[in-house]
Amino acid sequence: MGAPGERGGAWTLLTGHGHVLVEIARNPDARIRDISAAAGITERTTQAIVADLEAAGYITRTRAGRRTRYTINPDSPFRHHAQKGQRVGPFLDALTALGDADPPADAAAESA
Repeated sequence: MGAPGERGGAWTLLTGHGHVLVEIARNPDARIRDISAAAGITERTTQAIVADLEAAGYITRTRAGRRTRYTINPDSPFRHHAQKGQRVGPFLDALTALGDADPPADAAAESA
């Protein structure tokens, strides 16, 4: 992402809801703190987004002692009319698989 004045501005492809949903798909046992750090948003915003996702049927929350486990409903449809008939499951599968893949050679060399 570039600075706001640079060409292209400071926007991201996914919304906060998208980032939270992808992070939950990657780690169903993640804490709100972990999800918010990965998504780059506050814990309070993350809590509100998780509540939105649950109310819309995208996720369910299950308590296990003091922890919460999230379950994704992969059959949930995208909300925008441009993706009418498409389900979030394949999209999340693709994004979580990308996150699990080995980093590109350039990134591996930079971290060494």
